[in-house]
Parts: sequence; structure tokens; C-alpha cells
Amino acid sequence: MELPTLKVERLYRQISNLLINCIRQGQFSPGAMLPAERELAKQLGVSRSSIREALIALEITGWVEIRTGNGVFIASPLPTAVPARAEDEFSLQDLIKARQSFEAMTAELAARNGSDHQRAELRELTQDLIQHQLNDEAFLRDDKRFHLLISEMSGNDVLRDMMEYLWDKRNSSRFMRLETHYAEGDFAAEMNRDHQQIAQAIIGRDAPRARSCMEQHLQHVYDRLFSAG
Repeated sequence: MELPTLKVERLYRQISNLLINCIRQGQFSPGAMLPAERELAKQLGVSRSSIREALIALEITGWVEIRTGNGVFIASPLPTAVPARAEDEFSLQDLIKARQSFEAMTAELAARNGSDHQRAELRELTQDLIQHQLNDEAFLRDDKRFHLLISEMSGNDVLRDMMEYLWDKRNSSRFMRLETHYAEGDFAAEMNRDHQQIAQAIIGRDAPRARSCMEQHLQHVYDRLFSAG
């Protein structure tokens, strides 16, 4: 007898599937508001961060509508088709934590290995970044340049390619939707304060501080997207 292959589902996907079943069974009616993140986390015994990630997946597949500041509402009408699996089946939390570890290393290497020309380019790019007040396309373009330049300054082409890969993940539909809801207000200004500190440490060849500043930066990103609201 041929047995089926067991698949391990990521936690956010387990949560979203559970909530879809609850909606289909009538426990949550179309147009009704879901319990708050904190209450859902308590009932399911998971973190609020995992709840938020599941809700983002449900919004993309049309099951809920997230109204920032007002709550999460069941779609009305409900989707008629079975939602397709997202192409980007990875945890957004894991992505930020992976970037935190990886980019702390590249920042440290950049402080040690970057050329004078690259340091001058980093200084100029940081000045371009502080002109942006909104988390818009222009800011994201320069933000990408900033992080890729630091990986280039590591002196390792493989690390640069890995940074490109991580950034492509950061541009996934789920991550962009997460930012749409929770990266409002002074998000760009807060990120640019971090960028200034990172650049100063790298330009000053202070490798330990460059690592620490980058770690703090990605922690700020995580906290803003998963702890706010």
C-alpha cells in the first residue's frame, strides 16, 4: 500500500486554514469582525505575530479585509473558489530574522573590507535616503541600493547574490501587504535614522558597531511590522 506524503505546514498557514474552516462552518459570518489579534492569539495558543501573518495571507486570498485601526472583517461575499497556494510559502517573520543575522554579518564585513570609493558612495546614498519622507517606491528603490551596496562592500560576490535573493523575498506580495497596513506614518524616517547609524559605523571602519547597528535596524523593522497596533 502506498502511503501519502506528510507535509509540514508553516504555522501561519495552519492558522489561516483553521480560520477558513471556521468561516465556512458559520462561526464567523460574512461582514462580521474577527476577534482582535490578542484574543485570537490567546485562544489558539500562538503569538500575535503568527496571527498577523495568517491574516495577511487570508486578505490576499480574499477571505478577510484588514481595516487598519478598525479591525479585521470577514469578506462579504465570501470567495467562491478554493484559494491557490501562494508562491511565496515562507514565513515573513523568518525572513526578517534571517536578514537580521545575515546583514549583521555583511555590515561587519563592509566596515572591514569596503573601498574608499564604496564608502563615498554609501555616504552619498545615505544623503539621498534622508530626503524620503514616505515609505513609497522611491524610498524602497534607494533602500534596496543601500542594503545591496553594503553586501557588495563585504568583498564577497556570493554574499551579494544572497542579499539580492533575500530582497526579492522582501518584495513578495505578502510582505508588501504587511507594510501597507503596518508601515505607515514615520516608518521611512525611523528607518533612515537607522541607516545613518549603520553608514557612520561602516564609513568609520567600526566593524562591531556596524554589526550592532544593523541588528538593531532589522529588529526595528520586525517590531514595527509585527508588534505595532
